[in-house]
Amino acid sequence: MTNQKNSPIVRSVLGTLFVLCFSFCILSFPAAFAQTSASFNAEKEVHTRQYMELLNRVYTYVLQNYVDEVDPQLLYEGALKGMMGALEDPYTAYLVPSQMRDLNDTTMGDFGGVGLSITKPVENTADKPAYVEVVSPIEDTPGWQAGIQPGDLIVSIDGTSTADITMEEVLKILRGPKDSVVNLIIKRGKATEFSVRLVRAIIEVPTVKYGMIDNGRQKTGYLRIIEFTPKTAERVQDALDSFKKAGFTSLIIDLRNNPGGLIVSVAEVADKFINKGVIVSTKSRLMFENSVYRASSKTAVLPENTPVVVLINKGSASASEILAGALKDYHLAYLVGERTYGKGSVQKVIPLPNSDGIKLTTARYYTPSDSNIDKIGIPPDKEVLLPALTEAEEKAYAALIADEAIQTYVASHPNMNETDIAVFARTLEGSYKLDLRLLRRLIRMEVNRTKTAELYDLDYDIQLIAALEILTKPGFDALVKSAKTLNELQSAAADDGKTALSEKIKSASTEGGKKK
Repeated sequence: MTNQKNSPIVRSVLGTLFVLCFSFCILSFPAAFAQTSASFNAEKEVHTRQYMELLNRVYTYVLQNYVDEVDPQLLYEGALKGMMGALEDPYTAYLVPSQMRDLNDTTMGDFGGVGLSITKPVENTADKPAYVEVVSPIEDTPGWQAGIQPGDLIVSIDGTSTADITMEEVLKILRGPKDSVVNLIIKRGKATEFSVRLVRAIIEVPTVKYGMIDNGRQKTGYLRIIEFTPKTAERVQDALDSFKKAGFTSLIIDLRNNPGGLIVSVAEVADKFINKGVIVSTKSRLMFENSVYRASSKTAVLPENTPVVVLINKGSASASEILAGALKDYHLAYLVGERTYGKGSVQKVIPLPNSDGIKLTTARYYTPSDSNIDKIGIPPDKEVLLPALTEAEEKAYAALIADEAIQTYVASHPNMNETDIAVFARTLEGSYKLDLRLLRRLIRMEVNRTKTAELYDLDYDIQLIAALEILTKPGFDALVKSAKTLNELQSAAADDGKTALSEKIKSASTEGGKKK
């Protein structure tokens, strides 16, 4: 019996068949793909023709000789999935018609789901299962209201392990009709696991929330950008107009848990804060894929010398990193929080004739100081980390969730105010040994679960509190100007790495000499 892993025919089908059916699509998209073939040298063109001929033969052979009759669409979809998967890029994928619709809904409109921005590792091993990771919950959605946080792992959905299914299957299970129920097992930290029951809702893509923070010391405009959509720049302008009327003297731009969005949108937003120069550039191996987005003094609306702090965390990704990086590189803002996610690549969605499509990474983006942050992220100028739970606190947290103590109490005590919340938190502390600030936060979230999310939480949010404190200190402008650009930070890190390697080699050489 032939071992399938070593069979040349099977290798051809699994390894290279995936280019085959895509060739049919090329005929429908000559303008999009002709330029790509033009960049091939003569040798590559010869090899490409050879592979295409081989793939055609294998495709025909499989179609005509497989033991059961084969649906050509099955081979077509399998080919494209395999070809995209072979690139081992988590952001490149074949999109079936339903996924194309979902993508359009997410970017432009609304959809039925739970409101979680998620990602999934390519590799699945026994030591490190490929569980779905929450990049960020979308505010005022079932996922957000249930308290799901960035970094949480979705271990299973309706009893199905997410490690063993594709992202396409994950999305198919998570999305569904309004008011239908889906059950998740969430893993938080190393050991905390708990179940969450979510009722699907129509998820309207949010973009901006804003308001004033007047603490008696300064009037600060608080601008939370949730995601970058075609409407974001317009909504940001609404916020800035509102702040101006309120007489704001400083600004906080909150990009925490912002998963990104459209590069055109973030460029339009950045243009409101930057007078001139490059906002972001994209670089590909193909010249026609390169682009540069520049700022214009005509569209900059933020009053000069306005102190700006940008809040970032590990849920800040892609387009939100473009804005944070540009403001940092031009010394226009001070970054507070934690290192960002590190997604520095650009994807293009290409529709195909069957209402399907591909999402392909075509370029990497670079900040004004010519830095790419892919898989690196952007470090804050001032790191402020939310307290991590100890092992004992993780167990107490899991018990609190399992006991539904907060839900039960809040249900029987409607209209709780801040005093009531503080009193109940002290009561819970005796049983669950958790930080009072965290307990107040959890109670407050449950009290507001069926209401519109609070704009900010000055009791729990130590990162926001730190931002406000920085804005009140004298010498803010000098502080911002002294912060290193991303290029300077990356160059320093590279130099440190070379020095460390040199010292290691020197040490090894010295030790070797001693042994002699």
